[in-house]
Order: sequence, then C-alpha cells, then structure tokens
Amino acid sequence: MDNSVVVENIYLLVIVTLISVLQNAFFAHKVEKECKTIHNNHTSACERVSCAKRNCMDAYPTFLAVMWCAGLCLNQAPAAFAGIIYIVVRQKYFVGYMGQTSQSTPGYLFGKRILSFLFLMCLVGIFNYLLTRYFGRNYKEYVETITSAASALLLIP
Repeated sequence: MDNSVVVENIYLLVIVTLISVLQNAFFAHKVEKECKTIHNNHTSACERVSCAKRNCMDAYPTFLAVMWCAGLCLNQAPAAFAGIIYIVVRQKYFVGYMGQTSQSTPGYLFGKRILSFLFLMCLVGIFNYLLTRYFGRNYKEYVETITSAASALLLIP
C-alpha cells in the first residue's frame, strides 16, 4: 500500500489527536497558573482545576483508543467529527468544573454519549470485518452512510 493512501485514511484522526494534545497543554497551563505560588497550593480554586484536569486525563486514553479504532475499523470522518465534538465537550466540562462542580455535569454526560457512539462504531466495524472475512458479505458502504448521518445526531443535547 502506498504511503499517501495510508495517510489519506488517517489524516483527520491525526489532526483531532494533535488538537487534543494542545488542549491537554492548555489544561496543564491552567493548573500551573492557578496553583503557581506555594501559598496558593491548597485553595479551592487550585483543587478544582487540578481535579478537573485529572478527570479529563483519566478519560483521555479511552477517548484516543475508541476514536482511532472507530476511524480505522469503519470510517475516519464520523470518528474525527465525534472527536472534535468530544474535545469541545471536554473543554466545557473543564471550564464548568472550574466554576462549580454542578456546571460540569452536562459536559460529563455528553462526553459519555460521544464515547459510547465511538465504541459502537468500533463494534460495528469489527462485526462488518468478520462478516466480510467469514461470510463474504460487506456492508461497509451502508454502515458508513448510517454512521455519517448518525454523527450529526451527536449535536442534539
């Protein structure tokens, strides 16, 4: 397989991954800024921003795994779109957590929904591969159309 074909199949996933890395750097900068002085290490604002960053980092490997699996097993466009929406939701969660923890709940729930969608895409892609491999039936075009349409439903709150 030509290298340009490989890159063509994953470039959207790479872009979303790099954007998420920049977001992680932003989160780290916020923690550093909020907890800069030694006397400020145990304030409630410092604790909240540290906890928000830690919570975001706990879900980060899961996000990357399901986004890449969904993009590789099924279709990169809906997976990358869901990844961008997840990044926006994670930002909303982080900012909400810095205010009051109750403001972060909508971002948390929406993030779970996006991760579930990506996980479902992974399962469907793997199932389609098994159907193709063992029964000679390939439904990838139909499934890609459905997931592309369904990814727009992620915008509904």
